[in-house]
Amino acid sequence: MRNYRTMSILTLAIAIGAVCAAAVGIWAPGGEGEFIHESIRGEQIRISGTGLYQHMSWDVAVQGIAQDYVTVFFAVPALLLGLVWTRRGGMVSRLVLTGTLGYFFVTYLFYLCMGMYNYLFLLYVALAGMSFLALLMNLLEFDLHRLQEVIHRGIPVRFPGVFLVINGINIALLWLMAILPPLLDGTVYPEGLDHYTTMIVQGLDLALLLPLSIICGVMLQKKRPLGLLGGAVYLVFLVFLMSALTAKLVGMSIVGAPVMPAIILIPLTLLVDISAAVWLLRGVGRQA
Repeated sequence: MRNYRTMSILTLAIAIGAVCAAAVGIWAPGGEGEFIHESIRGEQIRISGTGLYQHMSWDVAVQGIAQDYVTVFFAVPALLLGLVWTRRGGMVSRLVLTGTLGYFFVTYLFYLCMGMYNYLFLLYVALAGMSFLALLMNLLEFDLHRLQEVIHRGIPVRFPGVFLVINGINIALLWLMAILPPLLDGTVYPEGLDHYTTMIVQGLDLALLLPLSIICGVMLQKKRPLGLLGGAVYLVFLVFLMSALTAKLVGMSIVGAPVMPAIILIPLTLLVDISAAVWLLRGVGRQA
């Protein structure tokens, strides 16, 4: 890697910042406890009232804490290991590091857009910016001609490619099941919108992440170099994202929030994604 020193500084800064943000999210005291808030739409919303996420609805605050656990105990160690592994060289290590950085970028982009304003706002800004820069730098390091050579040496692309397409379609249908019915019956606002301004996660998923999953899957099956790059990176990113979503669902189920059908779909998607990622990366490792 030509910019390993710069990448090391960025990665270490991301790791330290993410640990600080997650630790505050998990353990920060404060707040006066749960209370009911009337939204601009006249709904009575149960607000968490404690900790960093005290102004968020109680079930969303639980999700934030659950994701913080995944970030500090799974994603950060993986990020640091990926950086060390990358120093030894090899395409697989760079793909893993890039996918891990993708998780941090998306995570703190969502925190910026969806999280109620709090005293960590500028830290979220820094983490989203550094993650984006590190992700972009890593992506630009890849040689498309080298990827072209590797993908035409018999790498198994059908299973991971089909999975990426199905994943994009499945999650899109899951979100549309929540969004379309109130639009069709005239109530407009979907259940779970609470006191938030809009459906941030669903909007960014439907506009960016899910189409990207489908496009990468199609290009991977066609053995395009960008398909290999995007597909491998997306599969690694998805391991962390689906782990975080699974943790969120477990947390929600513990406090009695409704979790169907996501509690079935998301963990199953995680297991298949791990299989697809290992399948593809092993093929790359043998041929690169």
